[in-house]
Amino acid sequence: MPKFLIFLLPLVLLAGCSSSGNWGWYVIDPRTESGWINVKFLISGMGDTILISVIAAVISMALGLLVALPGLSERRGWRILNRVYVELIRAIPLLPMLFWVFYGLPLVFRAMGLDIPIDPFWGAIITLALSDSAFTAEIYRAGIQSIAKGQREAAQTIGLSYGQTMRYVILPQAIRRILPPLANQFIYIVKMSAFASVIGMQELTRRANELVVTEYRPLEIYSLLILEYLVLVLIISAGVRWLERKMGSDERG
Repeated sequence: MPKFLIFLLPLVLLAGCSSSGNWGWYVIDPRTESGWINVKFLISGMGDTILISVIAAVISMALGLLVALPGLSERRGWRILNRVYVELIRAIPLLPMLFWVFYGLPLVFRAMGLDIPIDPFWGAIITLALSDSAFTAEIYRAGIQSIAKGQREAAQTIGLSYGQTMRYVILPQAIRRILPPLANQFIYIVKMSAFASVIGMQELTRRANELVVTEYRPLEIYSLLILEYLVLVLIISAGVRWLERKMGSDERG
């Protein structure tokens, strides 16, 4: 994204707040009581967005690693299982999967004799984690395969088991290499968390939709919504760059 766009939207918001005519920036003008109430209402959804995204990302990374390991096996059956999962999950759009998890999965549980309700919070987390796990699994697989086979052979020579080799030799190096794409997947989860609004989750997008219904100012309210997501993504990007420097992932050559 060009850097000037980062400053363009706030300038438009500020300029619009003092303008008249067809502009309705007053609905999110923090200098007025009603505008400040609306701004606080919108921002209050950020906590749920962050919480959903973080939990879903952690589950996705753990599940992605479990899915990636069979794809590295020498046994054809394990590799086929990996490919079936990855291709199936990647082929399902996020929104239909969200509806299936939220409305359909409880019915599956009931058919199994289990009474396990799924609320919007966990419905969003399960969907995001499942959808992202297939992509994360491919990132893990590529990162692990990028490590020279000689290192695995050397680890086996000194008596390390497969699990010890992965834990102490392969994964630490692979994670340094796959940190940037994993960060991209986290940003993807943050943005896709907006779909949770359709099942009633009170995150950023849901609150913006509710405010549009009452204020009838979609341009102004959705502009602030975009700014909120922009701030989140910029913070995540800055954090990832710091982590890359700490881990040496940004070294050249």
